[in-house]
Amino acid sequence: QVQLVESGGGLVQPGGSLRLTCAASGSIFSAYTMNWYRQAPGKQRELVASIGSSGSTNYADSVKGRFTISRDNTKNTVYLQMNSLKPEDTAVYFCNTWVGQYYWGQGTQVTVSS
Repeated sequence: QVQLVESGGGLVQPGGSLRLTCAASGSIFSAYTMNWYRQAPGKQRELVASIGSSGSTNYADSVKGRFTISRDNTKNTVYLQMNSLKPEDTAVYFCNTWVGQYYWGQGTQVTVSS
């Protein structure tokens, strides 16, 4: 059983920054690939960024150069640093992993608006 808890969302102006945090339970966190997804109103959930157990990363084209995913295995935590935010980044952001089954956090709302 894996539990994921996201935090760090909020309201930010265009061009601003936020850092999302996902705290995970599980004694083998370091072996998990961790993902950040987002879902905007009326749209499908989309993969934003992934980080493997080795630290390798992948990003959606829409966030490359603006978002950075990282992890701290000593804290069982994964982060998503979001810079140069745009209104189209507005969405609920979810943390996700697969350990025999998919696990999702409850999500954290990010709103980019002036």
